[in-house]
Amino acid sequence: MGLSRRHFLRGLGACLALPAFESLRPVTLLAGQAAAKAAVAATGAPLRTAFIFFPNGAIPAAWWPKQEGADFEISDTLRPLESSRKFVQVLGGLDHRNAIGGTDGAGDHARGNGVFLTGVRLKKSATDIHAGISIDQAMAREVGHLTRFPSLELTCDSVRKSAACDSNYSCAYQYNISWSSPTTPMTPEANPRLVFERFFGGGPQGQRAENMRLRQLEQRSVLDFVLDDARRVQKQLAAHDRDKLDQYLTGVRALETRIQKAERFGPSKDPAIETPAGIPGDYGEYIQIMYDMMLLAFQTDSTRIATLTLAHDGDNRSFGEIGISEGHHDLSHHQNKEDRIKKVAEIDLWYVKQFAKFLQKLQDTKDIDGHSLLHNSMIVYGGGNADGNAHTHTNLPILLAGAGGGTLAAGRYVQHGSKPASNLFLSLADRMGVKGLDRFGDSTGRLANI
Repeated sequence: MGLSRRHFLRGLGACLALPAFESLRPVTLLAGQAAAKAAVAATGAPLRTAFIFFPNGAIPAAWWPKQEGADFEISDTLRPLESSRKFVQVLGGLDHRNAIGGTDGAGDHARGNGVFLTGVRLKKSATDIHAGISIDQAMAREVGHLTRFPSLELTCDSVRKSAACDSNYSCAYQYNISWSSPTTPMTPEANPRLVFERFFGGGPQGQRAENMRLRQLEQRSVLDFVLDDARRVQKQLAAHDRDKLDQYLTGVRALETRIQKAERFGPSKDPAIETPAGIPGDYGEYIQIMYDMMLLAFQTDSTRIATLTLAHDGDNRSFGEIGISEGHHDLSHHQNKEDRIKKVAEIDLWYVKQFAKFLQKLQDTKDIDGHSLLHNSMIVYGGGNADGNAHTHTNLPILLAGAGGGTLAAGRYVQHGSKPASNLFLSLADRMGVKGLDRFGDSTGRLANI
């Protein structure tokens, strides 16, 4: 052969290991997008959907308002959302019954994560994973071609484990909420600097576009080299080696498609902000930077679908910034002790404060149709456990923020009476223009009255 197997695999590995290189374009109103009725509001502005996951459930008494309707008195935990309440729905009575242990026994934290956006029963195994496609990826399959990124996956879990995690469930379940297939999680990015450079290119402002162009040329050269040599050696391989080569080339061709897409969208906008330095030491600052990455992605129409894991279920970090030295997960098993319940409620409140800042930024950012980004968004904020003390998965703490381009009746508390959370996902998918999705996860129909 003209190319050694070792040389070939080294070149291919280098290519596939490169970070994604699509970058953002300036937001534009395209008549074709409005005509397609996919991921657009009635005005033709982009319609965005995001899913934000927080860990370990919430203290029910502090989370839920005392009465339904538009004039509900906002609860203690949700009080930071007061300034955005006209865009917020508190959704009661949504369940993930496939996260209940049953014959699978322990493992509620792994199931809390893995079921959150899939709605399916997970296969209990440390190595033979099987979940289901997540709703964000079902949406991305339909509308992802409209933007540079089909979807964006973010996490504030800077350290991720592998192999077995909670009660011999694979760590893949516990650290991923987004799945492109039952066996393929969409690994989220934890470093905001890498997210930013994927959007706009590396280096200081004024040099990013050229750096992005050079990187694309280098990637194109590597791809051409790999594909040329693959064609040269393919006829010389035995059948089983050709199968292996085909598997490798599937990834190469996918990367080639992404390069072509980046070239088609043209140069990316170079924002007048500094590149993030990396992962901050302060957790609150870390969360805000990741929210800002999502805001940038939506504002520049880089993607219309995003997920953010604030921390995996079972996370046991302490919160010294609010005077809590004990671990979150340890406290969530409060055994009805008042001092521990109070501390968990304070952590729940802290997370909602971070979310409220994000909503305010969306509300303050004008979209291309004159409405706010929040008006033209659907933002799900919730967790896969309801009561962390008892590990329940019914009546989950879930909020739906945004007006969905005018299709959502926001600003109220609605009890839906024990319906699958998957029903909500179907209703959101309809609004995103997803066709042919009759069922999802354990759905029993669309969720009405949202």
